Amino acid sequence: MTADDEHGDDNGGSDRHIRPRSGLLKAVGLTLAGLLALGAAGAGWVYWHLNDNITSVDINSALGDDRPAKSMTTPAGSASASPLPTEALNILVLGSDSRDGEENQQLGGGADGGARSDTAMVVHVDAGRTEATVVSIPRDTLVTRPSCPLADGESTEEAYGVMFNSAYAVGGPVCAVKTVESMTDVRMDHYIEIDFAGFAKLVDALGGVTVSTDEDIDDEDSHLTLEAGTHHLDGEQALGLARTRHGIGDGSDLGRIGLQQTLVKALLERLSDIGPTRLYSVADAVTGSLTTDTGLDSLTELYELGQSLEGLSADDTTTVTMPVERAPSDANRVVAQEPEAGELWESLR
Repeated sequence: MTADDEHGDDNGGSDRHIRPRSGLLKAVGLTLAGLLALGAAGAGWVYWHLNDNITSVDINSALGDDRPAKSMTTPAGSASASPLPTEALNILVLGSDSRDGEENQQLGGGADGGARSDTAMVVHVDAGRTEATVVSIPRDTLVTRPSCPLADGESTEEAYGVMFNSAYAVGGPVCAVKTVESMTDVRMDHYIEIDFAGFAKLVDALGGVTVSTDEDIDDEDSHLTLEAGTHHLDGEQALGLARTRHGIGDGSDLGRIGLQQTLVKALLERLSDIGPTRLYSVADAVTGSLTTDTGLDSLTELYELGQSLEGLSADDTTTVTMPVERAPSDANRVVAQEPEAGELWESLR
């Protein structure tokens, strides 16, 4: 997750191969599997508490049928006890700088009462769950934001040439999903969101993460100062690392993406080595920080998603950034680079 800056970043259209990221969904599922086992053993209150932690939004009901078609279903293979899914899956994953609550404000979320989507990724998993593509959408991309339904029955106005992350700010998860579907013509089957406080809590529940940096970091905006070398970071420091942009590399998102790659890899290594004493605290942090669509708002559904990804390795996952170029109207903003961006989204339908 990153903080929103006054000016946009130079987000080039080059591919970014950050392979470990999609493993996060699998690791979450496997962690929750352990908690499901506890529930089966009689600790039903644990299951109830963690299940109750999850916040959900009924995106399907809000958006109705005026949406891109779902991915085509492929013929199922031979019958088995646990058949693989037969259709591709697209998940919109957002990191938000929510300003709700004292914890998020202290961690850099800003003034009370709002939020922005500072990190946006479309996770595409193929029908057989053997390959995945993670597409990052630069938050400063100028887009046409469609009219979005609001909870009070009103709707936002359609807007042209506005920043992509404004969709979440004006209409929450529903508008974020609708904007992504409008600009990509790709159906989002699920939605997952984590905020600043939730990310920091997850790192702390894991006992921190160990990362190495090649250069000194001194960034007032992310409140992080580190000398070059290896460091064991707590949750607040890890969040600062994920948000750091100024003072590293060329000061653009490219340097920040490199730091995030290092951080995510360290997180996955910690998640894959969870001991029984940390199992509950990690699951509590994960579920307590999530907002999902109603199709993923239970431990069982999250576990089934993670289980379906069990055979997906990091080497089978590619992360790219949506091809962009500088906006003619503002050098601090970007627009989708065509036809490359359209071809990328076409490959995910």
